[in-house]
Parts: sequence; C-alpha cells; structure tokens
Amino acid sequence: MVNRPQAPAAPAHGSPQAPRMHGDWLARGAEGRFSLYVPRDGEVVRWTEGAGHRFTGPVGIGGGGLLPFLAVAQGPDRYVHLISLRPTATGEEAGEQHVELVHSIQYQTGRPNVEWKSIGHSNNHAEWFGNPAVAVDAQGRVHVFVRNRGGGVSARVQKDAGGWHPWWDLRGGHTDRNPVAAVTGKGLVELYTSTDRGLRRYVQHDPGAKPVAEDPVPASVVQGTLTAVTGPSGHVTLYYLDGEGRVCVWSPGRGLAPTPFAQGVGGGPLTSTRCVIDGYDCVLVAQCDPAGTTSLGAFVAEREDAGLYWTPSGPPVLGPPALTADLDGAAALAALTSDGAVVVTRQKPEQGLALAPWTRL
Repeated sequence: MVNRPQAPAAPAHGSPQAPRMHGDWLARGAEGRFSLYVPRDGEVVRWTEGAGHRFTGPVGIGGGGLLPFLAVAQGPDRYVHLISLRPTATGEEAGEQHVELVHSIQYQTGRPNVEWKSIGHSNNHAEWFGNPAVAVDAQGRVHVFVRNRGGGVSARVQKDAGGWHPWWDLRGGHTDRNPVAAVTGKGLVELYTSTDRGLRRYVQHDPGAKPVAEDPVPASVVQGTLTAVTGPSGHVTLYYLDGEGRVCVWSPGRGLAPTPFAQGVGGGPLTSTRCVIDGYDCVLVAQCDPAGTTSLGAFVAEREDAGLYWTPSGPPVLGPPALTADLDGAAALAALTSDGAVVVTRQKPEQGLALAPWTRL
C-alpha cells in the first residue's frame, strides 16, 4: 500500500504567504480569555481578547527570524507553549534548509512571553524534514515530536526538574511530515502519524516515559490531513482523509479500526475540537473545499456511526480554522485569509451549531 503524500507537498517555509500552524494557536487562558498566535515576518505576533470578545493586537512576541511555522499546545495549567523553526545555516546543496527548533511560553493571557530558546534538532545537520507536533502532559511537561532524517520520528521531552532530555529516536520510516500529538484522559502523551504502510501510534506507558511505537495498522491515508481529539472516554480518536477523499476515524483505545464515515469536501487537512451543542458533548470537524471555503460538521462525541454532515461557513481562507471551546463549551474559530488577515467567529447561544458573523481582526 502506498499512501498519497501530503498536499501541498512544499514544506511550511516554502511560501511566506502560507504559514503552517498546528494545534492550539487559538488558545484559551485560565481566566477564559483567548490569545491568538500567528507567525509573520520572522516572528510570532499575538492578538489578545478583551471585553466584548474584542481582540487587540497584533503585538510582536519575538523569535529572531523564525520560519512561518508554529505549533502550540497547552496543559492543565493553561500555559501556552509555542514551538517554531529558525534557520541556522545554509546547506551545501541548493535549496537545502538547516533549522533548529525553538520554544517559548506565555504564562498569563496578555502578559509577556518567555524568551525564545533553542532546543536543537534531532539531526546532526538539522535539515528540514517535517513540521513539529507538540503536546503537554498532565504534569506540564512539554513533548515535541518531529520527523527525522531517516523518515522516522524523534522526540524531545522536558524533565521534571527543568531542562530537556536528549533527543530520543522513536524509530519508524516514511512517516507523515505533519504528525499529530494528543494527551489521553490519564494525562499520557500519544503521537499519531501515517506511513507508507498505514497508520501508526506511539504511546507512553508511564508519565514522562519514552513513547513506544506500536505496529503499523494498514490503511489508506492522505498524509498531512490528520487531526485528533481526546473523547469523554479518555481515549484519543484520530480523523484523517483516505485515498478516496473520505473522512475516516481510528481510535485504537476504543477498539475502533480505521473506518470511513463521511465524504470530505476537499483534499486537504482536517481540524477538530470538542464543544457543546444543544447540551450534548460533540466533536466539531472542519475542512476547506478547493475554493478555500470552510465547511463544518459535528456529531456526538465518539458516535461517528451517526455520520458527518457539512455546512459551509465564512470567507475563503488558507486552511481549516483553529478550533477550540470557551469556558462554557461553545466553539471558537480562527483562520487566515489569503491576504494574511485573521478572521474569527464564535458559536452563538442558539439551537444547533449557529455561528456569529466572521470578524476580521
């Protein structure tokens, strides 16, 4: 089985007009206000939510010549952890890009972030091989994963007493350049990726331990389309697109084999979150059609057998929106338009999945 490569095939830093972002780049602070992070002009800029859901910004929060990629994750303390890529040198071969991974933290909404610090790279020559995924476990330890030179996965994890463990080689081959990290209901980190043989999961058996690769599960996967949600059972569920353009589900913790359950509206990435709709704990999924219009679909959490029905929403955007929920469980969305602007919307307190008009920041 040969899986289709990710689309687009170009790396995230190939076009300064199309930054690639993973995870919670629309992040809710402990007090309920949102922060929104976007890589722009070699740094990360931030908008901060104030009264009446109005955002102020953008404000630059540094980075020192970052490439247009950003991965964001939060732990139970709601601290915002930011991971990006920064060039270090130009390789001998034409077009080769040498990079390092850098990390910063914002502890409180609207407050200054911690200085960006390098955490190195898993490869000696630090060429770009993929975009990092990041997750924060129940103890607040950051886990960073990236595809390495051999096509497998490497990880770097924070220690209990500060600092970082050395890079761990988690093995594998021909893996997706955009893996997805998630945290189970027990606070353990899992990584999901696809290979030329199907889907693969890396699991922790103890807090802070080195994740272990499980055997690949045969499946047709379009690389670069993966997204994951932790459900009410505490198990992680992966959603992705297969070679026939169908949205599929895989949840090994629930004993659910790779299964198609809806037709996609396009061929690109999916995003997802949990939110409350009509009092029900639901999963919200987003994907863009070929024109860039976002379509949204929702179903009761862990009930994929009910199917997924799409509703278009908002202006054309560069990719599916960041999805999250506010303190009451209502969905919040943010996306980038083709001219680099940010648009946001919120779920209204009405029956069904009703959204407020999209607002340009």
